[in-house]
Amino acid sequence: MKRKFFWLSSIITTILSSATAIFGFVATNRLMYIKNKDANFIYDRELKAQRFDEAWFHNCPKEELSIDSPNGYPIKGIFFMPLQTKNTIIICHGVTENKINSVKYARMFERLGFNSFVFDHRRHGESGGKTTSYGYYEKFDIAAVVKTVKSIVGEDAIVGIHGESMGAASMILYAGLIEDGAHFYIADCGFSNFAELISYIVKKETILRTKLPLHLADIFLRLRDGYSLKSVTPKEAINNIKSPMLFIHSLEDDFILPYMTKEMFEVKSEPKMLKLFEKGAHAQSFNQNTVEYENTVSEFLQRYIFTDESSSPAEKEIS
Repeated sequence: MKRKFFWLSSIITTILSSATAIFGFVATNRLMYIKNKDANFIYDRELKAQRFDEAWFHNCPKEELSIDSPNGYPIKGIFFMPLQTKNTIIICHGVTENKINSVKYARMFERLGFNSFVFDHRRHGESGGKTTSYGYYEKFDIAAVVKTVKSIVGEDAIVGIHGESMGAASMILYAGLIEDGAHFYIADCGFSNFAELISYIVKKETILRTKLPLHLADIFLRLRDGYSLKSVTPKEAINNIKSPMLFIHSLEDDFILPYMTKEMFEVKSEPKMLKLFEKGAHAQSFNQNTVEYENTVSEFLQRYIFTDESSSPAEKEIS
């Protein structure tokens, strides 16, 4: 009887261990190797929505750059230079997107007086990298991008960073944990806590109501990709950022909930500004509120960056 119980216990333990391993492997696979949107799909989508101007894209003075990531792969980007200015905005796209999705923001910043650098995050578009890490490794790539852009435009230029969704989270982790290296930041619909976001998505898409999936994902991410969920927590990094920051979110966003932007805004010290749009799903604030979005960015820049009308923007130094 004892022998039968021992074998039954061993079988159950083996089954549970195997199931746990399979679940952890599958769950982390979905995170690390999230399916990216097809490049042609993004191009056609932006073109049909009239957010991508092919003539401008092909005729605008530009330079394609390949930047060495400290993580060991190339970061591919395009430096658009339509204006005779050194002032430059670096634009970070969201997860599953690529740099073509960032061109609409480049056009907006051109109207506001900035040239722009758009690039593909690791494992997106033309850039290298084996996994998506939602800001953990991406923050080091942004540091390399900022260093390269500054080497091109010079230290007397104003350099800002605009991030959307994962791009916003990565930008905050860069500025809060590596260096507060830009004159200003614009965080559009970023998450404040990756673990909370994953927990919310699991509850939304499955019947699971325990924290076990989160714990398993954390363990397997540590083993497979070298970081923990806790190390991707922008709201804990934001205290270290002193430069002005504009927070943007749409109240209709049901993927990354607006409360995450609100709580980061509360934690961030002045100078700061918050804009919540009534319309727009996730990462759709600009698309659904184009004019008001640009006006908001313009107001932010006039309030915190171009404050002294008697001096040129290029003469301002980073704080």
